[in-house]
Amino acid sequence: MKTIVHPTWSKNAVIYQINLRQFSIEGTLSAARKALSRIKQLGADILWLMPIHPIGIKNRKGTLGSPYSVRDYKDINPEFGTISDLMAFVNHAHTLGMKVILDWVANHTSWDNILVSTHPEWYAHDRKGHFRPTPWWDWADIIELDYSHSELQDYMVNAMLFWVNETDIDGFRCDVAGFVPNLFWQKARAKLEQIKPVFMLAEWESRDLYAHGFDATYAWSWVESVTRIAQQDGDVRLLHKYYSWNEKAYPRNAYRMTHVTNHDLNAWNGTSRARFGDALEAIIVLSVIGEGLPMIYNGQEAGDNKQLLFFDKDPILWTKHPIGALYQALFALKHANIALWNGEYGARMQHVTNTMPLDVFSFVRQHKNHRIFAVFNFSARHQQVNFTDDIFVGKYFEFRQERIISLDADIEIRLAPWQYHVYHWEDPGAA
Repeated sequence: MKTIVHPTWSKNAVIYQINLRQFSIEGTLSAARKALSRIKQLGADILWLMPIHPIGIKNRKGTLGSPYSVRDYKDINPEFGTISDLMAFVNHAHTLGMKVILDWVANHTSWDNILVSTHPEWYAHDRKGHFRPTPWWDWADIIELDYSHSELQDYMVNAMLFWVNETDIDGFRCDVAGFVPNLFWQKARAKLEQIKPVFMLAEWESRDLYAHGFDATYAWSWVESVTRIAQQDGDVRLLHKYYSWNEKAYPRNAYRMTHVTNHDLNAWNGTSRARFGDALEAIIVLSVIGEGLPMIYNGQEAGDNKQLLFFDKDPILWTKHPIGALYQALFALKHANIALWNGEYGARMQHVTNTMPLDVFSFVRQHKNHRIFAVFNFSARHQQVNFTDDIFVGKYFEFRQERIISLDADIEIRLAPWQYHVYHWEDPGAA
């Protein structure tokens, strides 16, 4: 499969998702801009802004409605500010060395989108000729577009081009991307690339989306696997299956976005701690050092301490938290160790067989003299583990420790429930 060429700045990038409404008391772009230095220090590279457009009023859910119910693709929700505020946000992010992508909702609009009156023929209709929401989902506040109309495709591409041209954003996160024909995404990507290199993230998990359209897709099956392990004390063969499929079924340069929460999971499934319990820290670590493009949702660095309301105002409770320090250390390691870089820029994971194959997950990633050896106890039981191959043997730093240690083939590692060890080595001359 021939795929797109990634922007060079994405090779070891980390994504930070911003829910503008809940990010600050003010809930504005200007308020979020004041936090960009802190986000940069955390280690983020790509800022993903949830939809910034005016929200539909007709059939609105809650007081403020869903950001994914778009009323005008070429305007900004006054709740968040103005186009000048977005330009200032993007400029400041660029000054700090970060990129900005906008959330793009191409599959559907609000019931009162400006297209409803100007181009009703661009919408899907039920058997009675009425506008319809996307089938099977409780999305009563939106109606679905019909991409068999080439004029609709041109309109949507031009709307995307508008934001790149006017505000210098760097790409898009595309909502339910698999509900929109891949040929449209390929057309949009080709047009966008005529302006500048862009980054495209699909909220979907199909390998076909890498064909000329997207840099990254969601690793939903990874999230499902680690959730089952944490909640059901499942065995690590779930991870063997995921990483096997990731290696064999997807292009080598495919980015898969690994994350422990996002706006949907937080709002509807609970906080990270509620979902993962004592396994949370280990799962966060794997999301960053395993194969994948890591993403952090705003508020995780403050402990992800409440479910944020989706349709109403509910600001994040900001505080310093050990999870923030963990993420910062992990992102620094990812940037420094080439073995951990994204897609083809990084190294494949190599399974290290061990004596507790159902509970302990262990692997090596190596790029020349940059390497990682990681051991995770994904169980609620104490483990004593040895290893039956020696590909990990060598000298390392232990994660968040300064001293150098040597690991021999006959090493035995004792692990408390849900404990992990990450050993790393970086040789600056071996890039």
